Amino acid sequence: MFRQEQFKKASATKKHFSNTTVYLKSDYPHRLNFYTSPPTAEVTLDQFEQWAIDRLRVLEEIETSLYRNKSPDELKITLAALLKKYLHLDSNSSHSTQLHEQRQKDHYSHFILRLAFARSEDLRRRFSKAETILFKHRFESDDGNERTEFVDSLELDWKPVSNEEKAALSQQLIATSGGKKLDDGYFKVDWERVPDLVEQRRVFVRAGKAYVPSTLQVSLVVAEFTKKLEHALELTARALPRLDEDDRLIPILNHLSLGFTAPEYNPSSELSILSGAPITAADVEGLSQHFPACMTHLHRTLRKAKHLKHFGRLQYGLFLKGIGLSVEEALTFWRTAFSSTPSEKFDKEYRYNVRHSFGLEGQRKNYRAKSCQQILTETPPGNGEAHGCPYRHFSPENLNMFLAQQMGVKDAAVLRGVTQDVAVTKFHMACNRVFEHIHREEIRKAKEQVSNGGPPAVLETIIHPNEYFVRSWELKHPEAIGKTDVGGGAGTRRAGDRVEVDTISSRGGGGGGGGDMEMM
Repeated sequence: MFRQEQFKKASATKKHFSNTTVYLKSDYPHRLNFYTSPPTAEVTLDQFEQWAIDRLRVLEEIETSLYRNKSPDELKITLAALLKKYLHLDSNSSHSTQLHEQRQKDHYSHFILRLAFARSEDLRRRFSKAETILFKHRFESDDGNERTEFVDSLELDWKPVSNEEKAALSQQLIATSGGKKLDDGYFKVDWERVPDLVEQRRVFVRAGKAYVPSTLQVSLVVAEFTKKLEHALELTARALPRLDEDDRLIPILNHLSLGFTAPEYNPSSELSILSGAPITAADVEGLSQHFPACMTHLHRTLRKAKHLKHFGRLQYGLFLKGIGLSVEEALTFWRTAFSSTPSEKFDKEYRYNVRHSFGLEGQRKNYRAKSCQQILTETPPGNGEAHGCPYRHFSPENLNMFLAQQMGVKDAAVLRGVTQDVAVTKFHMACNRVFEHIHREEIRKAKEQVSNGGPPAVLETIIHPNEYFVRSWELKHPEAIGKTDVGGGAGTRRAGDRVEVDTISSRGGGGGGGGDMEMM
């Protein structure tokens, strides 16, 4: 996200989303939306980006679920939890006072990501597929009466089948449906509009027309949604060059399109893990069993060499801060880890930078731990450096050796899966595969609790090293969850210290996010 001191407020729709010259206030009579009318009201850059990031989190999880071959029921459970958290939409019958705000966020976030993902054919295809699945989920879960009102408002050119024609084709229609009687109503459309039903042989096709029963109306509506969205994406792609003059929006849109590789993770200030006393420098060694591969590599390298180069110290230092290490304990940890460095040299060359990362020196910006996206897209490791992502920066042979020796992953099938993930640049998927293998017993127990009436065990895709740590610790210690608040990475500060939280999560591309950091 962009610093508030850089952009206080701006019209995120300076150019608006179309060439129209008449701007009407958006009205949202339905929970469902075909997104045919672009938004025109002004929003702040904070809203512009945060709304888009929230929707991106949902779309990325949809794509990831498909890649991991989740069942429709598993996807439904995952989506229900994600939408409640990031893109909740109440029905009209709920009489919620938040209806307009919820639907405005949904409307704007769709169009913002449409701008971000219209810039290439691959992004358009992925965006359309994920949005279609999202729309279908909402359509199927919508209130029946409100869903009917929405469909009626679309005024789609479906041709109802007359009673005479239905009677004449009754045998074929019944045979196709596999039932014993005719449906209450049928629509006749070009078969290309319902390819999924034709492929599954769920409709009767004659003279290029598909006879769709009203009970399968969802396929018609979803097909119409996809058709209109794909056409709109093509138009948006042609209009993109006219947006280039607004230099406030282009960096955000570029960042969001990169986010479809590994979206942002914003740790909650209420994140609760670990029990007992606050984390100390001495605890880090024991907690390292819960570290992801990137931090495990940094930790082992530091223990062996008693030193890390600049970017390694930056990446690892912010991670440790993020798991709850205070500034005093961080100083103790680094001073102990650099055991071959004289105390005078440590105080002169490193102490200031540790405090700087906690917002106690310099411009007093409280920097966050680096996300997977930042680690993947920023400065790659050079000779003698240990930062970066092993799944991206290690050779296949070295990666397999590292996973076997340092992470305890020796299952040949898992290692083959990791190799396949890496080959198609699904680095965060490879990390999740390793996580699920290491915690397979704990995950199995969590699923058993669900089958015995416990709460749903929704495991979102891990997209941040600190999220990996939190999930790992919670799975190993389910009885202690919620005892101590850590994870926000604020550390401890003296009374009166003014600290401004840096809200840059990632800029995408090389050198983003932490480029102005004076860490170590």
